[in-house]
Amino acid sequence: MTKTVKIFSHAISRRSFLISVGSLGVAVAFGGLVRNAFGATMSLVGEGDYLPNAWVTIAGDGTVTIMSPASEMGQGIMTTLPLLIAEEMDADWEMVRIVQAPSDADKYGNPGFYGIQLTGGSESTRGYYELLRLTGAQTRKVLLSSAANMLDVSVGELTTEPGRVVHARTGRSLSYGQIATDGSLPDPLPQVTEADLKPTDQWRYIGRRDIPRIDLPSKVDGSAVYGIDVQLPDMLYGAVLRAPVQGEQPERIDDSEARALPGITHIVPLSYGVGIIGETVEATRRAKDLLNVTWSTSSRVRNYTSDRLLEHYRDVGRDLSQTGVEAFSEGDADSAITNAATVIEVDYMSDLVCHATMEPMNATALVTGDTVEIWAPTQGPTGTQGFAAEVVGTTPDKVKVNVTLLGGGFGRKAEADFIVDAVSLAKEVEGRPVKVIWSREDDVRHDKFRPLEAQHIQVGLDVNGNITGWRHRIVADSIFARTNAELFASAGGHDDVVTEGAHFNYTVPGHRIEYIRQDNGLDIGFWFAVGVGYTRFSIECVIDEIAAARGTDPLQLRLELLKDQPRARNVIETVGQMAEWDRERDGRALGLAYSDAFGSHCAQIAEVSLNRETGVIRVHKVWCAVDPGVAIQPRHIEGMMIVGITNGTGHALFEQINIVNGEVQEGNFDTYRVIRMSEAPEIEVAVVPTSGSPVGGIGQAGLPPVGPAIANAVARLTGGVRLRHYPFLPERVKAALGA
Repeated sequence: MTKTVKIFSHAISRRSFLISVGSLGVAVAFGGLVRNAFGATMSLVGEGDYLPNAWVTIAGDGTVTIMSPASEMGQGIMTTLPLLIAEEMDADWEMVRIVQAPSDADKYGNPGFYGIQLTGGSESTRGYYELLRLTGAQTRKVLLSSAANMLDVSVGELTTEPGRVVHARTGRSLSYGQIATDGSLPDPLPQVTEADLKPTDQWRYIGRRDIPRIDLPSKVDGSAVYGIDVQLPDMLYGAVLRAPVQGEQPERIDDSEARALPGITHIVPLSYGVGIIGETVEATRRAKDLLNVTWSTSSRVRNYTSDRLLEHYRDVGRDLSQTGVEAFSEGDADSAITNAATVIEVDYMSDLVCHATMEPMNATALVTGDTVEIWAPTQGPTGTQGFAAEVVGTTPDKVKVNVTLLGGGFGRKAEADFIVDAVSLAKEVEGRPVKVIWSREDDVRHDKFRPLEAQHIQVGLDVNGNITGWRHRIVADSIFARTNAELFASAGGHDDVVTEGAHFNYTVPGHRIEYIRQDNGLDIGFWFAVGVGYTRFSIECVIDEIAAARGTDPLQLRLELLKDQPRARNVIETVGQMAEWDRERDGRALGLAYSDAFGSHCAQIAEVSLNRETGVIRVHKVWCAVDPGVAIQPRHIEGMMIVGITNGTGHALFEQINIVNGEVQEGNFDTYRVIRMSEAPEIEVAVVPTSGSPVGGIGQAGLPPVGPAIANAVARLTGGVRLRHYPFLPERVKAALGA
């Protein structure tokens, strides 16, 4: 049966696909001039007049410009996605120029994100994979049809080589540049189906290890332009003083000292703070410090103290009379647990964590009448258009978003608060661009943190130690209640991002997942792997607890529970071989964890040691085996796993936000602890793709397993001491040890 996928404003059948011709528009990409690299390079604009579709432009010299629809924040997506088009159209990668797509969801929206332009959730490759391959295949058909007319032969007699159409019988050929100069677009455009896609044994680029990321040269030589680097003529600078407690408003503003500073042009009262506009960054920062503001005291967030609330969340999870939304149910987990021979009942908790991107929040905006132009390191151009339009009182189609390179995102730059700052201030000085740069303290204290959460898990075992029922209760605030209220309501109050990862592929007869929402007024948001980062922590640690209870090796138990999951078994067996799982270590121990989140199977083993006197955990090495389905760029995947493991190690050991009476206690890297280079483990990655499997997401797949692998290693090292609270601070470790 034909499956129909909703994309943009119309339905596209998987069996039949036609890309309409669209105008190229004016696209802005940042990264300096075109740089020499192996293959494709970045470019500021497209060249040529031959437009087979909205994604590809071909110039007379054979240059092929391909649009990149996703935001490049270090994950290499600006290379991966255009590579799919280049593969199917048989472009010469050396002649490809890649341009950041303009903000136009009708043309460039992600089918995996409701047709909008949004980068996150490890959804870019999964969402665009089929669309872009079909785009490339149709582009190839367009070129073949044009060449057939030019050579006066049938299309069936022609083939393609990189950058060239070939008529083998006569030895004649046409370069793509010649077709662009002298050919015409066929009318109607040819249809393409999945049958037109290349078989894997004909891939020229997909799966190769020697194709580097196109964004790297400019990042190495310093010419790359991030949002924070944008410079425009006649530009002003802005800063915003926010309330120390979220949700408060300025009631009285004494700005006399701030206004008197040289270079300050405007002081702007805002509903959520006070804006300053000036000629220099330094002047606005100084003026911000000189503002004397009396804030309202009515925000519910004033009652938010994270330590106290986390204890409350834990109690809610334990109290089975407090029910929530059923997120998943299979079999009769409750009865199975009630009648079990043994019940394992545990609580796992995670503190608030901050995104801490190296590039702080920033944006530049220009308001001219009812039109807005924005330059920003944003993950969400479509959302940015909507929020900016609301500020100015215009419509989203009159807002142009230029997506720059992002100095890290991790979900934080899918938000629009920093962009609203720039647009709000630019509205006050129409015709002049305003650039807002948050300080690191603003960035930390006014982040959209990953939610505080507690999990209560009950597992019933029969007399032989086999799992009969698994009940998983997740207690946390909601992200979607704020960011997508309509979707949250339509799901009956279930937030599937907060509970993501709780639904596993282990075979258990009875399985039930509940979400019990808490609402304490604090805005929380998407953070690297979001729910999977903590749900897999609890699940994978509980698997080890079950193994200990029945006297089974943790690796063998996972293989038993995954007997019908060959891809899962393969990564677990592979990583076990890599780490020599059965070999004893002197003063160290190994811990294992597995995840199938984001459509990629990933198993990791961590080797750790522990200083019992100080409670300090040292992670020496992490082995990782990952099956992404299709390995589009294997070396690239290795790099992304290293990023996830490194961040995940720091997250598990150090990262923590504390809020007391609504005020965030941390403000910079001296108080918000992130992993240092000297603390990063050695990492070894094996990419083990499975032919014929769907493509999986990779951007966040490396983070979830590393924390539980560390915790499980500590348990093996200490004879069963379980760490159940992220992060594993030394004082918590010592308390668990009874020291």
